[in-house]
Amino acid sequence: MNASEPYLFKPGKIRLGVNIDHAATLRQARYREAGPSVARFVEPDPILIARLAEKAGADGITAHLREDRRHIHDEDVLRLRQSVKIPLNLEMSLASDVVEFAVKLRPQAVCLVPENRKEVTTEGGLDVVSLKKRLAPIVDSLTQAGAAVSLFIAPDIAQVEAAAAVKAPVVELHTGAYANAYDTPQRAEEFARLVAAAEAAHALGLIVNAGHGVNYVNIPEIRTLPHLHELNIGHSILSRALCTGIEEAVRAMKDLANPPQI
Repeated sequence: MNASEPYLFKPGKIRLGVNIDHAATLRQARYREAGPSVARFVEPDPILIARLAEKAGADGITAHLREDRRHIHDEDVLRLRQSVKIPLNLEMSLASDVVEFAVKLRPQAVCLVPENRKEVTTEGGLDVVSLKKRLAPIVDSLTQAGAAVSLFIAPDIAQVEAAAAVKAPVVELHTGAYANAYDTPQRAEEFARLVAAAEAAHALGLIVNAGHGVNYVNIPEIRTLPHLHELNIGHSILSRALCTGIEEAVRAMKDLANPPQI
């Protein structure tokens, strides 16, 4: 059995992946000059956050190893791989050193994303259409390493088709435009784009994940996206955790993602 199969084909409810990047962002705000060898001994420890999220029922842990290592470090990822039993979803760029690291790490899942040095967090989707030749061998090498490969894309049919063409088994639909339009007249249009992309991905045999800007207010609508397999959420959960603790924040989000059937 391929190592990614339990992640890909786990039946039942919508999976919740908890992104711990902003725990590392807070750590680095005080200890960015200390270096990775010191960072593991200071607060907040993103690995502790991950373990508490796992205890609260998270289905996976997401961490973004950026090319500039601005928050999550290599050592953080290695510790995560050793410390949590639920699947690790490694967000990553196409940088060769990061790809090499991921192939050696063999996480259960990876999500390929674009990176902009000036952005605070990932903005926009990967342009798979223009990057097909570069992406195809990367997707293949990560798949051979046992990872379920996801491409983080805008809800655009051309991008969905390109993802299928490079043989990525999963797409993660960028929900940021929808989240930003939530209180505007454009909300319905943005949600319709997400629905159309999800339907197109499913028709091509792709697994549908979603994330970016999903919070405790908009998740009741987001969760109704057709064929939705997993939501990856970080900022909203960690923001709430400052007031309630990470375990309550994870449980509350998971309950909203999978409300009781009436």
